[in-house]
Parts: sequence; structure tokens; C-alpha cells
Amino acid sequence: MPLIAPSVLAADFANLQAETQMLNASTADWIHVDIMDGVFVPNISFGLPVTAAIAKHATKPLDVHLMIQQPERYLEAFRDAGANVLSVHYEACPHLHRTLQQIKDLGCKAGIALNPHTPVSLLSDILPMADVVCLMSVNPGFGGQKFIEHTYAKVRALKAMIQEAGCATLIEIDGGVGQGNAKALVEAGADVLVAGSSVFAAANPAAAIEALKNI
Repeated sequence: MPLIAPSVLAADFANLQAETQMLNASTADWIHVDIMDGVFVPNISFGLPVTAAIAKHATKPLDVHLMIQQPERYLEAFRDAGANVLSVHYEACPHLHRTLQQIKDLGCKAGIALNPHTPVSLLSDILPMADVVCLMSVNPGFGGQKFIEHTYAKVRALKAMIQEAGCATLIEIDGGVGQGNAKALVEAGADVLVAGSSVFAAANPAAAIEALKNI
């Protein structure tokens, strides 16, 4: 049974407290928070104050995905804002080992996010340091995009690497996840499913989460 991490990027920003409380009452496992700086990705979402506001009402771990340049400058601030999992992009971290160590020293789970064009083979030397690898299954920056089919092959390849390394790294899928592909992703080896539009655009978001949980 996968962990479900609804992305509040797709939530009603004018009612974030109510949306967070809905997630608290649902079968969601984590709350996924997408941070975008308009530099690393071509969009700006929200930052530290909104993360802290969500954390104030959340009873589930905050899975904070930093789609930003120089994430190492903000790790402590996001931990203090309520992050439990902090994922940084491989493409944004020239000193990735140091950055992951910094996250662990802050007491958070350390995640590596990969853009669709970045091969999982590049993680072979760093994989044991990662608690989570987040595979982007759309190009990061905007919600509601179409799922990239090559993701299945990346999941299978990454799962084989994790098993060969003997580590407990979780595979997270972010982008275009819904009822149509969740089962195939889990069968390929995914452990955590990030769902935005497929949850928050549903007539009953809590039921949509439950359906993903029980695929």
C-alpha cells in the first residue's frame, strides 16, 4: 500500500486551513508542499510563511519539495517552518552530499528530486544518503500536466539500484498521478504517490485519496 502525499499546490489557497484539516482527516500519509522560486522553475508558488501556516494546522508530516536554486541557504528555515521531509533537486545542488548531510543534521528526512531528463544512474554514488528519491513525472513548475510515460522505466531502474545497494530509500512520484496510473506506478516500484489535481479537483477529495491508497 503506497504512501499518499497530496500536493497543496492544487489546493484552494484562500482556504488552506480547511484544506489542511481535510487532509488531516483523510487517509493521506504526508502533505506535499511545493516551493518554487521562479528561477529554477518557471513559476512562483509560495515560501516560508505559507509553509509555516500549513504546519500550524497539519497533523501529518510535511513533505517539502524545494524547486529552488541554492536550497542549502533555506534548509534550516524550512525545518523551522515545519518541514519533516526536505527534498532538493539534483540539478540545483553542486555539492549534493553536503546538502543531504545538512538536511539530516537538521533532523529531517533527506530527499533528492530528479527532473524528467535526469537519469537515475547519476544517483549511484549518493543513493545510500537519500531517504527519498522524488522522480518528477512532469516538467516541474506547474500542476495539472500530462504524465510522462518514460517514468515507469525510471522507477524500475531506480528500484533495482536501491535493492542492489541494500538501502531503504523510498521512491516518490510527483506529477500527473491519478487513478489511471497509480497501480502501474506501485507495481513498478513506487512507494510514495504525490497527487495534486486528481485529489483537489475531485468532487470528494478525501474519497480520491482513499481510492489512491487502496489501489
